[in-house]
Amino acid sequence: MAPAAAVGVVLLPLASRRWVRHAIPLALLLLLLLYLCAWSFRALSGCRSGTQSCTPEGTSPAQVPRQSGPLEAPEREEPQCVGPQGVVGRVMWPFRASLNPEGDVALSQYLAGWRALVRFLTPLGSIFAFATSEAFAKVTALEARVHGPEAAHYSSLAAMVAWERREGLLERPGIAPRDTASSSGSRILLLLHRALRWSQLCLHRVATGTLGGPDAGAQCSDAYRTSLGPHHPWLVRQAARLAFLAFPGRDRWLELACPGAGEAEARAALVRVAGTLEDVYNRTQGLLAERGLLQLA
Repeated sequence: MAPAAAVGVVLLPLASRRWVRHAIPLALLLLLLLYLCAWSFRALSGCRSGTQSCTPEGTSPAQVPRQSGPLEAPEREEPQCVGPQGVVGRVMWPFRASLNPEGDVALSQYLAGWRALVRFLTPLGSIFAFATSEAFAKVTALEARVHGPEAAHYSSLAAMVAWERREGLLERPGIAPRDTASSSGSRILLLLHRALRWSQLCLHRVATGTLGGPDAGAQCSDAYRTSLGPHHPWLVRQAARLAFLAFPGRDRWLELACPGAGEAEARAALVRVAGTLEDVYNRTQGLLAERGLLQLA
């Protein structure tokens, strides 16, 4: 991890001491945010992606329980925004397609879903800047393997892990590579997997939050604390906590998810997407747990 840049201190005249007293908290906040930005462009915190898990990483069962509250949209006409060309539909359908009938996860579809998820989250503001930038770097690095010379071994999660284990490419727990490009594909996927959990929890809680209950910022901050936070250094956690204070409200989420739709329709769309992401998370969690890879990073 690159050290934080040194900040020079200028001694001010006595008359300026009052100004300095007020500037110190701002300087501290700036340091935290600068550290966060620098840290995020390294390997992945990232979005300990997804989320990080709600099930302790050394344990089985492989799946986490579904979130409280229904994750299926009510029986009615499907919101247009969840169709294949809709805003959230472009996120949901590739992820759904990644769940192949053999019980595996198809990597090309999984990564296509991640690209769409990054595009959806980016307009939500600076809190997602570090998560989406590092997720994008990891998606790109894993795509290089999926479409590279060894593509035959990267068709699915199970195939990738089996080949990387045979070839001795898996990192030992606690040994972090220098950067994303030198990571194993399995480690990259684990980091994306953690970030996916955070995204899923945010979407579900925004969609199901009640009037008078916690706002979207508080709900997604709590999701971060339980999913990605345990895998981040203390300084990054503090910077994220501050950034959540400027988190977009629920109305902004709903407007981006289903432009021009009513609140009920937009909420139903987010519930549908959150349910799909949870299905992908649960299957991936199970595959990684069976192979003993939840401690890989």
